[in-house]
Amino acid sequence: LLATSCYHQQGRERAARSFPMIFSPPGAGRCRLSKIGATRRPPPARVRVAVRLRPFVDGTAGASDPPCVRGMDSCSLEIANWRNHQETLKYQFDAFYGERSTQQDIYAGSVQPILRHLLEGQNASVLAYGPTGAGKTHTMLGSPEQPGVIPRALMDLLQLTREEGAEGRPWALSVTMSYLEIYQEKVLDLLDPASGDLVIREDCRGTILIPGLTQKPITSFADFERHFLPASRNRTVGATRLNQRSSRSHAVLLVKVDQRERLAPFRQREGKLYLIDLAGSEDNRRTGNKGLRLKESGAINTSLFVLGKVVDALNQGLPRVPYRDSKLTRLLQDSLGGSAHSILIANIAPERRFYLDTVSALNFAARSKEVINRPFTNESLQPYVLGPVKLSQKELLGPPEAKRARGPEEEEIGSPEPMAAPASASQKLSPLQKLSSMDPAMLERLLSLDRLLASQGSQGAPLLSTPKRERMVLMKTVEEKDLEIERLKTKQKELEAKMLAQKAEEKENHCPTMLRPLSHRTVTGAKPLKKAVVMPLQLIQEQAASPNAEIHILKNKGRKRKLESLDALEPEEKAEDCWELQISPELLAHGRQKILDLLNEGSARDLRSLQRIGPKKAQLIVGWRELHGPFSQVEDLERVEGITGKQMESFLKANILGLAAGQRCGPS
Repeated sequence: LLATSCYHQQGRERAARSFPMIFSPPGAGRCRLSKIGATRRPPPARVRVAVRLRPFVDGTAGASDPPCVRGMDSCSLEIANWRNHQETLKYQFDAFYGERSTQQDIYAGSVQPILRHLLEGQNASVLAYGPTGAGKTHTMLGSPEQPGVIPRALMDLLQLTREEGAEGRPWALSVTMSYLEIYQEKVLDLLDPASGDLVIREDCRGTILIPGLTQKPITSFADFERHFLPASRNRTVGATRLNQRSSRSHAVLLVKVDQRERLAPFRQREGKLYLIDLAGSEDNRRTGNKGLRLKESGAINTSLFVLGKVVDALNQGLPRVPYRDSKLTRLLQDSLGGSAHSILIANIAPERRFYLDTVSALNFAARSKEVINRPFTNESLQPYVLGPVKLSQKELLGPPEAKRARGPEEEEIGSPEPMAAPASASQKLSPLQKLSSMDPAMLERLLSLDRLLASQGSQGAPLLSTPKRERMVLMKTVEEKDLEIERLKTKQKELEAKMLAQKAEEKENHCPTMLRPLSHRTVTGAKPLKKAVVMPLQLIQEQAASPNAEIHILKNKGRKRKLESLDALEPEEKAEDCWELQISPELLAHGRQKILDLLNEGSARDLRSLQRIGPKKAQLIVGWRELHGPFSQVEDLERVEGITGKQMESFLKANILGLAAGQRCGPS
C-alpha cells in the first residue's frame, strides 16, 4: 500500500509538472497560456482514458464470487488490494462506465466529441485495451441490437460530411476507409487478403503510412457495411478456455476525411480516424493455449509489452521511444505522443479470477493518461494554375509605346468599346508578373480595381504595369544576354570543329609511326617437346645379327612451319626438328603374340605385370576367360567389361614394345 501511494504521489507530481494550468493558481495558468500562444506551438492534448466494467458473464454476481472492482462515481473506482484484503486501491480517470452502462453512453460520453476534430483537418484515434474476455470487441463492434463505437462513429461522421460538403458550402468532402490487422507481426489488408504482408513507412513530414493498403470510398452507411462486413470475416479469431471467439490479432479501421476548398485559396485538409481493437493479453496457464494458439499469444503479449514500454518512455521523457520495436507501436506512433486526439477505453472484468489482469490494465490506463499529444491541422495550399499567357510585342511595350508602334490605320479606329475593358486591362500586364502563379481571386480584384480607376479618369500609372524606363532597361538587358548566348554557342561550335580536325590529323600522321617498331616482331608458337623411345640393347643386338632385318628405331624427320610477321605479306618457312617412332612389322607381330599368350595362360598376378592393367582389370580378364574361353586376338580385350577402346589403344602402345624385347614392366 505504501508503494502504491508513493506511485500515485509521483504520478500527481509528474502531472503537475506537465499541466501547470490544472495544479497551479489561476494567475500562473494565464501566464502559461500566453507563453504557448507566443511560441505558436500546438496546444497539448492529454490522452483521455475511460474505463468500462463489463457485467458478469452469467448475469448474476453470486455470493461465492463477489466482484473485485466497484465504481465510486462517474470518474473513479476502487479495487481490492491483493496484499491486504481489508484495503482498496483507488483510481481516477476521465470517465468510468459501470456494469449497467450502455453502448450509447460510452459513445456519447467519450467518442462522439472527438469527431468534430476530423472536419478541422486533425487526427483522432480510439483504442480498446484490456485482457482477453473483457469485452473489447463488443465495445468496438457491438451487435445488431446494440451497435458499438465503430458503426455509431461512421454513421455520425458520414452525416457530418454530407452536411458540411453540401452544395453552397465552402468545402467539398470525401471519405475513404481501410481495414487491416496485425497478426504475428504481419500487417495484413482485410479488404484484400491476397496482398500479403505490407510495410509501414514514414514520409518526410513524419506521417505514418502503409503503401499498397486498399482504400474504399464511401458516401453512405450502406457503402460502409458492404465493405466492412466481408472484411470483418477475414479477421483471425480462435477459441480458448476463456473466450470462444478470441481475437488473435490487432484490428485497425482507418477512416480518412479529405476536404477541398471550392473557392480561393483552394486549401486542402486531411483528417484521419483510427478505430483500434487491440487483442487482449493472455495468461497461457489459464487459457490452455498450445501450438499455434501459443505462438499467437506470444506475439500478442510481446506487442502489448512494447506498447507499455512506449508509454513509460513518453512519461519519463526518454530521448528514444521504442516505436519501431513492434508493428503495433509503429502504427500507433501518431496516437501516443503524436498529433492525434486519443481516447483509450480500458475494458476490465469483475470476476476475481481476472484480478491480476484487471490490476495490470488499470495500471496501464493510469500511465497512459499522462501521455501528451500535440494535435495540429493537416492543411496544404494548392493554388489554381492558369494557362500560359502569350503577350505580343505591342502588349509588352505598354500603352504609350503601342500608340507610337501602331500605324495610321490603327490610330483612326480609335479606342475599343467599354465592354472590352477586361481585355485592355489584361493587355497592360507586365511580362514580369507571373499570371500562372497568381491567385485567381487576387487577379480578378486587381483587374476590377484597374478598370474602376480607368473609368474614373485616373491619370496614374496602371496597377499591373511596369514603368517605362525600367521596362526598357530590362528589355535591353535581355537582348544583350541573348546575343552573348548566341556568340558563346558559335564559339563552342568552332572549337569543337577545330578539335575534330586536329584529332583526324593526328590519327593520319602518328598512328603508322607508332606501329612501325612492331613490324619486326614475329609471333611463334611453343615448340613441342622432342620425344624418344629407348629400345632394349638385347633387341637391338638380335636385330643386328639377323641378315634381313632392318632396324628403324628413331628417325629424324624435319617439318616446316609457317611463321607470319606483322609487316610481311608472305609467310616465312622454318624447319623444325621432331622425332617420330617407327617399328618394324616383325617386331610388332612378335609383341602382340606375347600379349595374347599372357592373356590366355597368365594368372591375375601375371596380368598385373602388364602396363595399364591393375588388380581390378586383371580379375575382370580372368573371369571373362573362364566364362568365354581363350582370347583369339588381342583386340578381344575390348569385350571385357570396363575396358574401352581408348584404353585398349594406350594398352597396346605401352606393352607391345616391351614384351617384344622380352622385358616386363611393373604395373602403373
